[in-house]
Amino acid sequence: MKAVIIGAGEVGYHIAKALSLTNDVIVIEKDEDALKRADGLDVQVVEGNGANADVLANVLPDADILVAVTGVDEVNIVACMTAKLIIRARPGWRESKTIARVSNPDYIDMPVTSRAQVGVDLMICPELALASEVAEVLASPSAIDAEMFAEGKVQMMEFAIRPENRLVGKQMQDLKLADCCIVSAVFRDNEIIIPHGNDIIKGNDHMVVIGKPQAMETLGSVFGGEVAHRNRILVIGCGIVGFYLCKILDRDENSDLKIIENRKSRCIEVAEVLEKALVLNGDGTDVGLLREENIEEMDVVVAVTDSDEKNLLCSLLAKQLGAKKVIARSDRSDYVPLFEMVGIDMAVSPREATVNEVLKLTMGRGIETLATLEGEKAEIIEYTTSRESKIVGKALNKVKFPKGAIITMVVRNDDIIVPRGDFVVREGDRVIIFALSSTVQLVEKFFR
Repeated sequence: MKAVIIGAGEVGYHIAKALSLTNDVIVIEKDEDALKRADGLDVQVVEGNGANADVLANVLPDADILVAVTGVDEVNIVACMTAKLIIRARPGWRESKTIARVSNPDYIDMPVTSRAQVGVDLMICPELALASEVAEVLASPSAIDAEMFAEGKVQMMEFAIRPENRLVGKQMQDLKLADCCIVSAVFRDNEIIIPHGNDIIKGNDHMVVIGKPQAMETLGSVFGGEVAHRNRILVIGCGIVGFYLCKILDRDENSDLKIIENRKSRCIEVAEVLEKALVLNGDGTDVGLLREENIEEMDVVVAVTDSDEKNLLCSLLAKQLGAKKVIARSDRSDYVPLFEMVGIDMAVSPREATVNEVLKLTMGRGIETLATLEGEKAEIIEYTTSRESKIVGKALNKVKFPKGAIITMVVRNDDIIVPRGDFVVREGDRVIIFALSSTVQLVEKFFR
């Protein structure tokens, strides 16, 4: 497959890195530093404006996909529109799928949508996707990550096991999960484990649980962290991500929401839109303000300013002052493990939504949802089986599935099934798989 990527910033670089392993990739970028970084990958680098028709005409022949992920919405949209016009004006040229990264709420009102009428097959808003992800996590006090699959019929949650948790030292089988829930993986130090019933639970383990959303609601009592009162949330920073998040939380009857924003004009704008939130004009690093607002009583503090460094400082201050859980935004993906290393409960990056959507389009037929975990070391993939899928019609214990991958859940019509060895996959089943990134290509072969 041939992919053209416009923009080699944080998002573009990681898309190029992921695709370059098995595809021909061309990267178009103007910035000299970004070009040098991209040049370290196994890709062709072109210096220039990705929205320029002449530049595009030179790289589009035989391209399967064009991804525009610069930091300017209009450039991304124009690049996709121009690409479509160029291809349609040249009979015999392959029709390329176009994807544009867009942040302005005037252009998009959901994480992923289509604007095919203007030449954009897929429009992605990383900020809105990030806000939706954080909102899902906040719905469960003890979860540090969450993702929906099969149109909301299946949910994934990641839980951190504190050293003082009553589960430490017990076996996996002692968890007593509902029949429609399964622990699909354990992250322990730098190791990823697909667990068995007699494996011992250790302090600081991160457990990935997949199951029916109704059953997942009760997992707070299993992993601890339930709150008997309304969820008290403080959001620091009300830019695009913060505002999207606060709009979602403002509708939640079980949340008490406070917002700290350092721009007075922005505070006025936000207060006029949000009915129940308390909007404060101030600095999230102001210890006096944090104490005055009873930071120690907060169930969750979310730092989503436009500065990674400020988010880190706000989160560390909140944690030091007694907040129960802290979540920090990090636009630089290499900061994410560092944030969690110094005590941040969850670090989130807007780029993952864009990377995942691009990978879904390039990995082959049948992929509905894709979530990357643990710094892209593992993935949860949802496939819809077809008549040609090699896994159809066979009992799972007869399928030589790669080591490092496991089928965790199957959705058949409205039934949610945790498959056993004698389970037979049918055409049209939605199969949800946990897989180490190194095994994904082997897994794909069973669904072609």
